[in-house]
Amino acid sequence: MAHLHVKKGDTVLVLTGKDGGHKGKVLKVMPSERKVLVEGINMVTKHVKPRPNKGLNQGGLVHQEAPIYADKVMLICKNCGKPTKVGKKLLDNGKKARVCKKCNATIDVIGEGKE
Repeated sequence: MAHLHVKKGDTVLVLTGKDGGHKGKVLKVMPSERKVLVEGINMVTKHVKPRPNKGLNQGGLVHQEAPIYADKVMLICKNCGKPTKVGKKLLDNGKKARVCKKCNATIDVIGEGKE
């Protein structure tokens, strides 16, 4: 499985495409496809049929986000507020952390909360 530089819940800046320059929150990460789903970015119109057994009693046009490649987004640092590349750093306790390349602040610890 491939690892990406962004995680669910990160705020990112879209670099290219029709939504270039817009910011949004990562809703879903798909590492196997190297894609991310960003809130309010790459909106598409989907035609939906009514499906009473699935809770969709009314059909019609639904506007929803479509995935974009993770290479098209850049993480926005929580400390300095600037779009930045993500570095990795080994902590004293043996865990790895994501680090902002601009202000050198720790963004978060990798693998935290999986125990």
